[in-house]
Amino acid sequence: MNKLERIENGTMRRINAYYRANDESHKWPICNKFDATERVIRRLRKTGMYPNGGYEYFLAMDAELSRIVNAAV
Repeated sequence: MNKLERIENGTMRRINAYYRANDESHKWPICNKFDATERVIRRLRKTGMYPNGGYEYFLAMDAELSRIVNAAV
């Protein structure tokens, strides 16, 4: 199992840590108001749909991040 597979199949904590470690959204805040990665983490945490993380959570993070960024453009 390679590193990306371990992250994709990991816990919410591991996936959040991966996204935060690779986050560059602080360089381009949305409308100078917020960090997109932190907003995605908070939104998904509120839904309670991914308590164990896993591949579905990884994909949801990616999709929600894309939605936020594209909505702001």
